[in-house]
Parts: sequence; structure tokens; C-alpha cells
Amino acid sequence: MNELILLIPIFLPLAAGIAAAFLPALKRDRALYPFVTVVLLVNAAAVIALACLPETRLTILGAGTKFAIAFQTDGIARLFSVISSLAWLITAVYSYRYMEHEDAHPRFYAFYLIVIGLINALDYSATLITMYLCYEFMTLCSLPLVLHSLTKEAISAGLKYLFYSIAGAMMALFGFFCMYAYANTLDFTPGGVMDSALLAGHEPLFLAGVFAVLIGLCTKAGMFPMHAWLPTAHPIAPAPASAHLSAVITKAGVLCVIRTVFFIAGADRIAGTWVQYTWIILTLITIFMGSMMAYRERGIKKRLAYSTVSQVSYALLGLALLTPEAIVGSLLHVVFHMAAKSALFLCAGSIIFETGKTRTDELRGLGISMPVTFWCWTLAALTLIGIPPTSAFLSKWYLATAALSFAGTAASGLPAVISWLAPVILLVSALLTAGYLLPVTVSGFFPGREFDRTKVTRLDQKRGLTIPVCVFTAAAVLLGIYAEPLIRFLTQISL
Repeated sequence: MNELILLIPIFLPLAAGIAAAFLPALKRDRALYPFVTVVLLVNAAAVIALACLPETRLTILGAGTKFAIAFQTDGIARLFSVISSLAWLITAVYSYRYMEHEDAHPRFYAFYLIVIGLINALDYSATLITMYLCYEFMTLCSLPLVLHSLTKEAISAGLKYLFYSIAGAMMALFGFFCMYAYANTLDFTPGGVMDSALLAGHEPLFLAGVFAVLIGLCTKAGMFPMHAWLPTAHPIAPAPASAHLSAVITKAGVLCVIRTVFFIAGADRIAGTWVQYTWIILTLITIFMGSMMAYRERGIKKRLAYSTVSQVSYALLGLALLTPEAIVGSLLHVVFHMAAKSALFLCAGSIIFETGKTRTDELRGLGISMPVTFWCWTLAALTLIGIPPTSAFLSKWYLATAALSFAGTAASGLPAVISWLAPVILLVSALLTAGYLLPVTVSGFFPGREFDRTKVTRLDQKRGLTIPVCVFTAAAVLLGIYAEPLIRFLTQISL
């Protein structure tokens, strides 16, 4: 029974997406929107059911071989599939109203459904070959969401997204080849699958392969130096697609890193090596650089894109530290960033939808005419900054304390400078985050005495836009206040 339920979140959205593309009955919004809603509701219900049921495994092809295509419902799969599917459903409700000023709705929703099916397949992947195939297909099928408008700028952004993704995938494939020769199996196994006897004497090649995988897979997560596609793709894509690029698709890179480091290579084999040190340094560079670029940027969606570059590397930093406390902080930030950044991108989409304004210096006084949108922006901004009791305060606390305590671990070999530098950069990034998010609130609510309030008209009265934003904002705040069950679940996940 569990195996049959596991098929639903993978194959139902794929089949529904194909149907939306080709069935004439679904060419009109009046039929298309209920169809998409029902599919995503069933998908979310199946994912939640799988999260509550005992772990299961389903092999599709190649049983008993290294190249099996198989799916499983372990703790990591449950976490990523639940947050992805819920975010997809909530944003779909928002998109029905937002997409009124966009064309080609059947094409957009066809790929919208196909991509969540592939993301679920990626989340539930039980083997390395399954994960890699789903990763590649997800990249190809998410491309149309980026270049949806088919303008020259959209096509250019889509090609940049594609080229960076392919380059990253090829680097990861090279690394997988380096690790394949020393692996007992390609099934995801907590602690890794490397054979010590086969690996003896080949450690340099193995570490080079792991590093290539990290750089390649972190392309999707926007880590320096493979981050440039994010600030290009986000401003061009429709707001619902931008929200998913930031909140969900970047997490696909994080998931693949988790699977590779903790379930294939083995964290113990890279702890204390040049790979770990370099990985930590790259995440710290990305955190600071992304925050600084966001602070300097004036385009509202591009500012949020640079923010994503910085914030997703918080999660990568936690993984790079390789300690249980840091890993919990990393997984917490994956969840919290999904809620907060979805809210921010949808707020930006609402502003653009209602006013056509795309720059932060054009938003003076809009908080008076769009109070719901700007209050949601403010609360989501406070979350990303890390102000208690909002959720991201907890994840940043875990990351900072993990970095500090890691310095005292004599066996770690981590240079002491990194242990204090990480909390400092996290603090500086938080200050920069306040510097690029809160001025929008200030100029929106406090435009100055010369602002003519008599001409203000209420704009954010479309419930299709405001309710999803409020849901994400509430999640961003309340997950911090009621975090104990989530923390307990994350500490029980076996890596």
C-alpha cells in the first residue's frame, strides 16, 4: 500500500502536466485552475501521508544492481517533499490571479505540474543514479518557467540558467565517476558507501571527486563561484516561478549535497580535509558577497535574488561544518528560508502586479495603499534578519553556536580563524539583510510629510494575492515560536 502511495506524488503531477499541455478541455482557465488545484491537493495529501507512514522503498528498474532506479521515504525525503509540495500548492493559488497579465497559461501550468513531480522524484530518490537523472530532468523542465514570457531578456536569462546548470551537472558527474570505483553500492546509506579497501591509496582522487560534486551541485544552490544565474533568472521569471526558484529549486541543490556527502561519500572521509575547509570558505564568501550585492541592488526582485544567494549558503555552511548541531541548523534554515523567501517574492510580485514598479526606490508611500503586503514583507524581513521569536533566529543560532563549539574539537583540525569568522560573517550578513529589506518598509509606511495621502487608494484587496502571502508569512513567524516538534524531528534524522 505504501508503495502505491509513493507513486502518486511522482507520477500524478507528471501525467497531469502532460494533460494540461495537450488536452483541449484544459486550454481555458476556468477548467485549468480547478484541475491544477485538485492535482496539487492530492499531491500534498499523498506527501503528508507518506510522512506519517513507515519508511518504504520502491524499485522501478534494475533491482539488485548499482544502477537501480528506486525511491524511498526516509527522513530527508519526508522533510524536503513536504515543504516543496506545500509551497507549490500555496503559490499555485497566488499564481491564478498573478498570471492574469501573462500569456500561455496552459504551457506555464503544464511545466509547473511536471516540475513538482520531478522535485518529488528527486526528494524520494533512493540511489545516486535516480537522483542524478531527476536532477537533470528537473533542470530542463524548470527552464520554461524562467523564459515564460519569451522576450529577449527572458531567453537570455533562461539560457544562462541552463548553461550554469549543465556545467554544474557535468562537474557533479565527473565527481560521481571518481567515487563510483570505490563504492560498494550506489544506494543512499547513512554514513556513506565507500569501501575502505578499494579507497586505500586513492584518497586524493576521491577528494577531488567530492569537491567537483560539491561545486557542481551547489550551482543549483547558488554558491560562489557558480551563483550568477540566480540574479539573472529571478527578475525575468513570473513571481510564482521566482518564488520557487528561490524557495524550492535552490533547495534541490542542498538536498543533493546532503545525499552525496552523508549518504555516499561519508562525512567522516572529508572531515578535516582541504575539501571541508575550502567548502566552508566558499560558503562564507557567498554569505557575505550575496548580502553585500543585495544591499547595493535597487531592483526589488534582483535584490531578493542576491539575498537568496546569501541565505541558501547559510544551509550549506551548516552542512560543511559536519557536526550534528550544525546540520540541524542547516535543515532548520532550509524550512524557514522557504517560508520567508516565498513570502517576500510574492510580496514583490503583488507590488509589481498592482503598480508596475520594480525598483525599491519607487515604493515610497505604497505601504499606505498596500498595508497587508507591506506588513507581510516586514515580518518576513524580520525573519530573514533573524530577529526573535521569528523562525530564522533559531537556525542562525544553531549555526553560530555550532561554529563556535567546533573550534574546541581538537580532532576536527578546523583552523581557529574559521570558527570565529563564521559567526562574525553571519552577524554582518544579518545587519546587511536589515539594510536591504527594512528600508522598503520604512519608505512604504513613512513616506514623509510632503507625501499626498489624499490620493492614496487601497490596492491589495485581491484575496488571491494576499491570502497566500499571509500564509507564508505566518509560517515564517510561527515556525520559530512553535519549533520544538520540528527540531525534535530533525535531530532524529539519520545521516
